[in-house]
Amino acid sequence: MKKQLFYSVLTLFLVTTFISCNSTTEDAPKKTNTYVQDNFTKKEVTIEMRDGTKLHTVIYAPKDQSKTYPILLQRTPYSCAPYGDGKFKTRIGPNSQLMKEGNIVVYQDVRGRWMSEGVYDNMRAYIPNKKENQADETTDTYDTIDWLVKNVDNNNGNVGTWGVSYPGHYATVSTIDAHPALKAASPQAAIGDFFFDDFHHNGAFLLSYFRAVSLFGAYKDQPTDTAWYTLPKMNSQDQYQFFLDAGPLKNLNKYFRKEAVDNASPPNNDKIDDYFWKEIVDHPNYDAVWKSKGIIQHLDKVPSTVATMTVAGLFDAEDLYGPIETYKNIEKNQPNNYNTFVFGPWDHGGWTRSSVKNTVGNYYFGDSISLKFQKEIESKFFNHFLKGSGDKNSGLPEAYVYDSGKKEWNSYDAWPPKNVVKQDWFLSDNQELTATKKGNKAIKFISDIKRPVPYSEDIKTVFTPRKYMTDDQRFAARRPDVLVFETEVLTEDFTLAGDILAKLKVATTGSAADWIVKVIDVHPADTKDNNKNMQKHLKMSNYHLMVRSEVLRGRFRNSFSTPEPFTPNKKTNVNIKLQDVHHTFKKGHKLQIQVQSTWFPLIDLNPQTYVDNIYKADEKDFKTQTHTVFTDSSIEFSVLKK
Repeated sequence: MKKQLFYSVLTLFLVTTFISCNSTTEDAPKKTNTYVQDNFTKKEVTIEMRDGTKLHTVIYAPKDQSKTYPILLQRTPYSCAPYGDGKFKTRIGPNSQLMKEGNIVVYQDVRGRWMSEGVYDNMRAYIPNKKENQADETTDTYDTIDWLVKNVDNNNGNVGTWGVSYPGHYATVSTIDAHPALKAASPQAAIGDFFFDDFHHNGAFLLSYFRAVSLFGAYKDQPTDTAWYTLPKMNSQDQYQFFLDAGPLKNLNKYFRKEAVDNASPPNNDKIDDYFWKEIVDHPNYDAVWKSKGIIQHLDKVPSTVATMTVAGLFDAEDLYGPIETYKNIEKNQPNNYNTFVFGPWDHGGWTRSSVKNTVGNYYFGDSISLKFQKEIESKFFNHFLKGSGDKNSGLPEAYVYDSGKKEWNSYDAWPPKNVVKQDWFLSDNQELTATKKGNKAIKFISDIKRPVPYSEDIKTVFTPRKYMTDDQRFAARRPDVLVFETEVLTEDFTLAGDILAKLKVATTGSAADWIVKVIDVHPADTKDNNKNMQKHLKMSNYHLMVRSEVLRGRFRNSFSTPEPFTPNKKTNVNIKLQDVHHTFKKGHKLQIQVQSTWFPLIDLNPQTYVDNIYKADEKDFKTQTHTVFTDSSIEFSVLKK
C-alpha cells in the first residue's frame, strides 16, 4: 500500500510539473478551491469506441442548466483524476476565465492509460485508409465527440479541444479527419515527432529524460486508478556524476526490467521489459517506426471547419519542434484554414499558470504575461468559435509573438514575418562573429570523454530540465572545449524573427561527433538586477542569456535515416537548424555564438568512434578526440527589417 501511495503521489507530481498537461492543480487561487464542486456536477462514464474498447471519461457540467454550453475536451495519458464520486479537480478547462464563464469540460484517459481499456502505444501511429472498425487516436477522438454531442445534456453542438504537451498532441490529432462538431482546437506545446521532440533532438538521445521513460513504457492491459510503473531511483543528488559513472547507455538497461527495484538488479543484464526503452534502443535511426509515429506529415487532413491556435513557449526545453512545425504545416497544407500561432516567453506549459511574475529560470520577462494570454487570447479564441459567430473575423492576429529581448508582444500577419531577410555571420578567429568571411583558419579543441561540457552549472538532479534554457552561459564560455564567437558591442538593435541555421565546417580526429550551437545575448556590464528570484551567485551584469540552442548527432548530418561516420581529419559540412526565435539584441549588447561537442547529461555521450548503434556501444568505443571548426563556418539568421 505504501508503494502504491508513493507512485500515486509521484504521478500527481509529474502531471503538475513535468508534463504541465493542464493547470487544474497548478497555481489555483485559494478562493477557487471549491469553485468546481460548487458550480459543476461531475459524472464518470465509459464511452465505447468502434472496436469495442471502452475509454474512461469524466464530464464536468455547469449546474446552471438554463442555457446550453459548448464542450471543451482534453484527452490525456496522464490521468483524468481524481476518480470517484465527490472528488473534484480544483480547476478545470484551459483557464479560470473559461471555467467561470461556463463550459462543459470533459477529460478522458486515452486508450490503455489509467482507467481506460486497451493497450497503450506511445505516439500511436495514424492509420490511413482504415478498414471497418480499425481504430487509432483520430477515430477514438471522433467516436468520443460523437458520443458527447449526442448524450451530454445542454450542449450546444460545438466542441473544442486543448492540451499542453502530450495532451496537446491529442488536440492536434483531433483535427485530423475531424468530427463535424469540432470547431476549435488549441494544440499547446504539442509533440510532433518523437525523433525531434522530448526524447530525441536531431537524433541525439536526451539523457536528461532517462527517468521519464518508464512513465510511457511500462505495460498495462487492465484499467487502474493507481500507478503501475516504477521510476528509476538515482541515489545521487549530482546527475552529472551519476551518468558519468554509469558509463555507456547499455549500462542503463538494468533500470528497465521488472526486477529493477531500488537499483538492486545486477548491472550486466541486457534484458529490457520496458517497451519504450526497448523501442529507443532497437531503433537508433529515423526508421519506419519513428516515421509512423509522427503526426506532422498528416496535417494536410485538417478540414477548413476546424479553427486552430497553436501555442508554444520560446524557452520550452521539451517541445519546440512540435508546435512550430504544427503551425507551419497546417499553414502550408491548408492555407485557407483559420490557423494562428502564439509564441510567448514561457517554459513548458508556463502560459497555464496564474502567477503574476513571469520568469523562466533566472530570467525575468515581466508581469501578468500568462494572465494576459489566458484572458485576451485563449478565452477569446474559444469563445468566438464555440459561442460566437465562428467566422474568420476573430479579432486575433495571425501570429502573436513575444520579443524576448525588448520584452514586448508583437502582432504579425504571418510567421515568420514577411519582412525577414537571411543574413550570414561568420565564425572568425580571435573569438569574433563578423558580417564578412575572414579566411579559412582551423580552430581546434579537445573533446575529453571524461570531462564533457555540462549543460548547467547547477549541482542537482531534475526529472526533466527546464531552467537551462535561459541559464547564464558564462560557465561554458570559460571552458577550453567551448569555442566562443561574438560581435562588437551593437550600435543599434538587431532583431531575429524565425529560424537559425548553423552552417558549420568541421573536422575530427575520430569518426563520430556531436555538434552543439548556442545563440547568446551578452548583456552590458551596467545591467542591473531585476529578478529577486535569481540564483544568489549570479548578477545581470554581463549576463549571458541563452536565446536558442540545438544539437545535431553528426552521423545524421546528411540523413536521419541513413547514418554515416566522419572521415578522420576531413573537412565536412554540418548544418544544424535551430528552432525559431523572436529576440532583439539591444543596442549596447553583444551577440555571441558558442560551439561545443558535448552537452552533458542533457544529451548522452557520443563515443566519438563510429558504432552502428550508440545504445549498444561498449566502454572501449569511447575515446577522447580533437575537433576542428573552420572560420568559413557561418550562422544564417532570420533578421527582421523595419
